[in-house]
Amino acid sequence: MNHAENLTEKRCKPCEGGTQSLTKEQALEYLERVKEWQLSDDGKVIFRNFTMKNFLAAIDLIKNIAAVAENENHHPDIHLTGYRKLRIDLTTHAIGGLSENDFIVAAKVTALPMELKS
Repeated sequence: MNHAENLTEKRCKPCEGGTQSLTKEQALEYLERVKEWQLSDDGKVIFRNFTMKNFLAAIDLIKNIAAVAENENHHPDIHLTGYRKLRIDLTTHAIGGLSENDFIVAAKVTALPMELKS
């Protein structure tokens, strides 16, 4: 079993102010477990860009991401532009940086079925 599968089996835990965010080095270690994602320059956000097959495929992915986010009670920023280009940003707003929750949701989003541009 690979590390990404381990993340998909985990559940997000509530983060409160006062909880320490991951260091950039810790975030880079987690990033190895969700290789399709990238780390922002400041180390406080992970993101992934998708080019979907068409508009409806983009909306379907947004709906599936929303279901994951609600189930985990950890919500990404979702940007749809150009009718089929999606960017998903994950950060833990309550702590001003990244937590394991962001990587759990990233792994679960990566595991979703999606109609990417071929």
